[in-house]
Formats: sequence, structure tokens, C-alpha cells
Amino acid sequence: MVAILEYDFMRRAFLVGILLAVIIPCIGIIVVLKRLSMMGDALSHTSLAGVAAGLITGINPILGAVAACIAAALGIEAIRKKIPKFSEMSIAIVMSAGVGLAGVLSGFVKNAANFNSFLFGSIVAISDFEMILVTGISCAVMLAFIFLYKELFYIALDERSARLAGIPVAVINFIFTILTAVTVSVAARTVGALIVSSMMVVPVACAMQLGKSYKQTVIYSVWFAVFFMVTGLFVSYYARLKPGGTIVLIGVLCLVLILLMKKVSTRFLLTKGEI
Repeated sequence: MVAILEYDFMRRAFLVGILLAVIIPCIGIIVVLKRLSMMGDALSHTSLAGVAAGLITGINPILGAVAACIAAALGIEAIRKKIPKFSEMSIAIVMSAGVGLAGVLSGFVKNAANFNSFLFGSIVAISDFEMILVTGISCAVMLAFIFLYKELFYIALDERSARLAGIPVAVINFIFTILTAVTVSVAARTVGALIVSSMMVVPVACAMQLGKSYKQTVIYSVWFAVFFMVTGLFVSYYARLKPGGTIVLIGVLCLVLILLMKKVSTRFLLTKGEI
């Protein structure tokens, strides 16, 4: 541990990684409960268009990704309202547009290495500006999630009932859309745009196997995400692997182990006649 933290780039990686591991599951659990698990995938792919635009125009790629993700998230919400019976189509439409735009713009990027670093993440190459940006966004997302904890929970379970209870559903949905967009855009820099949606879903899936309430599931999902992030950074450093892919694979492996353990324990209780 001490040897890793001797390097400044690893200290930045751990700081940024842990901050994102806290906020990503908070967004992820609402996305999962709203049956919009693929939303993170759509936004992460669209963020590549913002990255390419940033590299072309000379602005920071993360800022370009934030702008693209916000536009895409608002687009998804707008399409969902137009066709509520087929709301999942909005995700496919926006992702198609985002991938197409990213493909076109990537042809004008002079330094392909910078663009490719966003595909699978580059958490060990975080600059000081990007670290400050991620820290600020992480703090803002955490505060918003804490203050809107009950409102987000009600809307995630049943928007109609939440509206009848007097909750400003439109406003809360707008705020959540912005929070999701900025979270996905900054996470694309760390774990990569192609696998950021996995970080939103896998820790939540693990937590749902153990949590007995919404609050427990939120806490467990954060702990799982932090564990995946820290373990992934350790393994990738010593095994010389890509951090983003390593983090996600550890999460998937953990989910598989939990499911197997639950299956074994259920069979054991059945044989003893306790179920």
C-alpha cells in the first residue's frame, strides 16, 4: 500500500476513484429502480461525441463530455415524455445519435491516443484540473442525493404516486437527469465510456442480493463500489492491467460469487427443512 501511494499519479487515482465509487452507485440505484439500466450506457457512448468535440476545439475533453451527456440526458427525458408507452426507445434513439456523432467527429481528432483513452478509461492519467473537477462534481452529486433522498426514492418506485403525494416530479427528474449526466461524463475518464454503465449497475446488483431495505441497499452498493475500485487499482497496478476493465471484472466476479453463495445457502436450508 505504501509503495503505491509513493507515486503522485496513484494518489490521484485513489482519490478520484473512491469519490466516483461513492456517487456512481447513488445514481445507479435510482436508474435501476426506474428500469433505465441502459441509460448509463447511452450517456457514456454519447460522452464520446463530447470528448471528440473537446479535442477538436481545444477545450478539456471532460467538459465536452459533460455538455454532451447533459444534452443527451435531457433528450432522453424529452423523448420519454413524448412516447411514455415505449419510453425505453428514447435510450436507443439517443445512443444511436451519440455513437453516430462520435464516429463522425473522431475522424477529425488529430491525436487518436487521447480519444482512445476515454474508451477504456485512464484513471492513472488524471490531471490536477480533472481531479479538482471530479472532486467538485462528486461533492455536488453527494449533497444533492442526500437532500433529495426521499424524493428520489418515491419517484424511483412510482412517479404517479409521488406526484399525488405533492412531490415536484418534473423538477426532481430534471435535477436527477443532470446529476446522471455529469456523473457518467466524469466516470468515463476513469473506468472508460464503454464500461461505465457496468459500474452503475454491478454494485447495485450485488447490494440488492444482501440489502433488506432501500437504505441498506444504498449503503451496500457504495461499499461494494469502493471495494471494487480499490481492489481493481491494486490488482491493475501489480498485474500491469487496464484499471477500468479490471475494476469492472472484479465487480462481475463478486456478483457471480454472491449469487452462487445464495444458491448454495438456499439449498442447504431446504435440505434442513428450514424453508
